[in-house]
Amino acid sequence: MKSRRDTRLLDGLLAVALASALELQLLLDDRVGDWLVDAAGGLLLTLPLAARRRAPLTVACVFAASAALNAILGGGLFAGEPPPFAPLVAGAVVFYSLGAHATDRRALAGAVFGVAGLWSTVIATEPDLQGFLFSAGLIVATPWLAGRSSRSRSLRLTLLEREQRQRERVAVGEERARIARELHDVVAHSVGVMVVQAQGARRMLDRDPERAREALERIERTGRTALDEMRRSLGVLRRHGVDAPLAPQPGMDGLGALVEQARQSGLKVELVTEGAPAPLPPGVDLSAYRIVQEALTNTLKHAGPVPARVAVRYGRRELELEISNDGAPGRAPNGVPSAGGQGLVGMRERVALYGGNLHAEHRSEGGYVVRASLLLAP
Repeated sequence: MKSRRDTRLLDGLLAVALASALELQLLLDDRVGDWLVDAAGGLLLTLPLAARRRAPLTVACVFAASAALNAILGGGLFAGEPPPFAPLVAGAVVFYSLGAHATDRRALAGAVFGVAGLWSTVIATEPDLQGFLFSAGLIVATPWLAGRSSRSRSLRLTLLEREQRQRERVAVGEERARIARELHDVVAHSVGVMVVQAQGARRMLDRDPERAREALERIERTGRTALDEMRRSLGVLRRHGVDAPLAPQPGMDGLGALVEQARQSGLKVELVTEGAPAPLPPGVDLSAYRIVQEALTNTLKHAGPVPARVAVRYGRRELELEISNDGAPGRAPNGVPSAGGQGLVGMRERVALYGGNLHAEHRSEGGYVVRASLLLAP
């Protein structure tokens, strides 16, 4: 809405500026033709430009009719050598807008009407085929073709953006389905542990109350963690017909093996750990592993076997990840997909699920860096 208001304001200012320039030129120059007719005709030629985007065909028809009427009534806006500059600029803007903002049929109709209006203007002033061809090319044909080219390019960009958004929606849906399946496993595991601990606590309740109390405390902690995961998974739809994997889900304790696997693939990876490693909530543990895995995979895929670095920082409230590579400066995309890539979309989904932040950008010295933070508590 704001952008639309801005374009209307700019078009209005353009119309007023051209009208003012034309009227000032009429006051300062001694031109052939009736001054009042030229003054009124100048306003009709320029002021409708305020609606050049909303009604391009109407504005073009008004311009052509006003030019012809000015010549018929004895005006001199398109007579003399050279003609006033403002009508020529106004005409070029009018027919560029017609080509850029009108549909094919309306744009063609407006161009034909514009050529007819200019032909009438030439006949009413001084029949001159060469002058008519020059005016038609300068005011109608060239701007109109430029407008059609701009419209075609804009439509292609709009189509590409629409396809990009569609691919992002598909990627988000697939990633959410994957997250839902993984969280299903996490919660199911937690519930199973709670059942086993509850059975043990019930058996020890009479003969060893202290150990029973410890088991109950573990049940409470496990239940809270499972409840947090269930709260996060609400709203994430699981795709029907896909069975959850039977293998245990990976976590940060498998990060060393992941880095070693990347090294065997040709990637020169350095692993740095800061802070004391601590047990992580299952969902955070899995998501952090997946983020590092995706970033290393994209580095190898897009930047090749370049030096890379994985930094893991354990904090009291959040887990921070930084995956960077030393791709050549200017080499795109240097280790991660473009903004519409499914890998980066998946990372954002995982980070957003745990209330964290994700930043991915090119480095000035070359290469790419991905920084992610995951909250350890809801």
